[in-house]
Amino acid sequence: MAKTGSLLAQLSSNLATRTLAASQAVVAISSAGRHSTGMLWAPDVVVTSEQSLSNRGDYEVRAGDTLGASATLAGRDPGTNVAVLRMAEPLSFEGRAASGAAHLGAIALAVGADARGAPRVRLGIVSAVGREWHSRAGGTIEQRIVLDMALDGAEEGGPVVDAEGALLGMSTLGSRGEALVIPSATLERVVPALLQDGRVPRGWLGIALQPIAVPDDLREAAGQGNGMMVMSVTDQGAGAKAGVLAGDILLALGGTPVGRRLAATLGADSIGKDVDLRLIRGGAITTLRATIAARP
Repeated sequence: MAKTGSLLAQLSSNLATRTLAASQAVVAISSAGRHSTGMLWAPDVVVTSEQSLSNRGDYEVRAGDTLGASATLAGRDPGTNVAVLRMAEPLSFEGRAASGAAHLGAIALAVGADARGAPRVRLGIVSAVGREWHSRAGGTIEQRIVLDMALDGAEEGGPVVDAEGALLGMSTLGSRGEALVIPSATLERVVPALLQDGRVPRGWLGIALQPIAVPDDLREAAGQGNGMMVMSVTDQGAGAKAGVLAGDILLALGGTPVGRRLAATLGADSIGKDVDLRLIRGGAITTLRATIAARP
């Protein structure tokens, strides 16, 4: 029993040390009467969850007992749920923790902040580790990491570290309320783009789509059972210029059947490319040629 108690005490001490180290990078972001959590990326740069950030544009950042400092929006990307603030004055910052890999069943600590900037922590395990995935907003996230813990909305946007203190990424809430991690690899790719351009460029067709079953009498000719009905077409968008009409059923984009991976097809490298749009119109299958534009 003594040995077990000693091991538990050692584990507890280790986790407290890791939490203290991670909390040095945690800040509270206040705007429009609400607060959220962010983490220092550099002395004058704060990274946070895009979906939790107010749209007001005037932000106050607090770290621990320091007085609030003003910050402005440098960029935001709904696709990866990452937003970046630029501080008016730099804060004391020793640097980011080294990035680590998520392992199934490993301990994870998600550190957040209350409205005053005081740290708070959640303890859980990595309950699922998946491959690269694409959000509904069109972003690519390098790995799907799910945490077995409850996470308050005001706490998302803070660092998630493992038992060794390595940075797994930024905490966020998924569409079903599950706790997810935006991996360090995604942050390292997206943050510099937001600091430079304020956005992450993505391809755009300018059409609103709704999943639909292909009519039975056309399934054999279409070679697939599902497609995407065009609900609306934006004037002067890539789809409109190609001749796409509301009511068309889009089957494939550039030879790839449409579906959940449509967003992946419209990455930054797709902008300016000519692609074939295979669709159903008036009971017949036809093909249009479109030049993918940059999303406004």
